Amino acid sequence: MVDQDDTQGYLTGQLLIAMPNMQDPRFERSVIYLCVHNAEGAMGLVINQIADELSFPDLLDQLGIETLGGEAGIPIHVGGPVESGRGFVLHTSDYAQNSTIRVNETVSLTATVDILKDIADGRGPRRALLALGYAGWGAGQLDGEIQQNSWLNVNADESLLFGDHPDTKWEQSLAKLGIDLSLLSGEAGHA
Repeated sequence: MVDQDDTQGYLTGQLLIAMPNMQDPRFERSVIYLCVHNAEGAMGLVINQIADELSFPDLLDQLGIETLGGEAGIPIHVGGPVESGRGFVLHTSDYAQNSTIRVNETVSLTATVDILKDIADGRGPRRALLALGYAGWGAGQLDGEIQQNSWLNVNADESLLFGDHPDTKWEQSLAKLGIDLSLLSGEAGHA
């Protein structure tokens, strides 16, 4: 059990939204779900970039996973530039294995091959997002980027997190904050 005092001021379970002035092209117009954010650093998955070169059935085939034939395919996301060959499944908390990490009451993370087989066989979580790689920050690094006006944050909701239109998640995330894109500036305002 995580002590609430240890989580105050951190953004675990939130969405990071790249500001228009994002200098790193890997994160331009990206939306990242933060799986972990604490004093040691942060880890998240980009939820709005699809890996066009690989399909779910192709991935199952590459991993040698035989299924019952029901392959309920899901898109594969580019989760971030770190360990791009490693897979992560962000999903609703109605599914759990021994290795599942519960991010909060509604969202969990599993990084085993078994969840892929369960998804393919129709026994997986109600909603899921498969990502290869992740975005990671060292201690204080993300906090510094936020202070430099590189990121905004907003509460995640299931429809935005697992929605079927990744190409509109950046705009939807900004709209959730009530931000008019035409008025958004990349310049920080400090008094």
